[in-house]
Amino acid sequence: MAAESAGILLYKREGRGLLVLLVHPGGPFWRNKNDGAWSIPKGERGGGEDAETTARREFLEELGVVPTGVLIPLGRIRQRGGKHVDGFALEGDLDVTRISGNTFEIEWPPHSGRRQSFPEVDRAAWFSPSEARQKINAGQRPFIDHLEELCAKS
Repeated sequence: MAAESAGILLYKREGRGLLVLLVHPGGPFWRNKNDGAWSIPKGERGGGEDAETTARREFLEELGVVPTGVLIPLGRIRQRGGKHVDGFALEGDLDVTRISGNTFEIEWPPHSGRRQSFPEVDRAAWFSPSEARQKINAGQRPFIDHLEELCAKS
């Protein structure tokens, strides 16, 4: 069975434009990767946990901020590796210079016997939808499309 994740695409309207928040994964593997490496803040669903609960938990764990407000479903996508991701939109603001999320530990450098800690997310940034489509994991682009459709109606 494919892994299941859920996450939140935070957005805000500035002037007449829409901006979306994406996060860049931490750790040495992602250090020099940019286009296609960014993501919505998301994570794996726990046993019996609904998608909205997972999305809120993961947002807090990755950014250090409790997401408040009504989540708007953006649908479910399947990433290239097979993982299913349920996405939700949330209008809000966040100071990207003040994120403080969880860390993880791995052996680094490989085969060195030393363990190092790295942040799950090493940075977050606001992007226009067109910039975000370049930065985000390709499988997650439909979340941006759905958000733009929703915002055009309101």
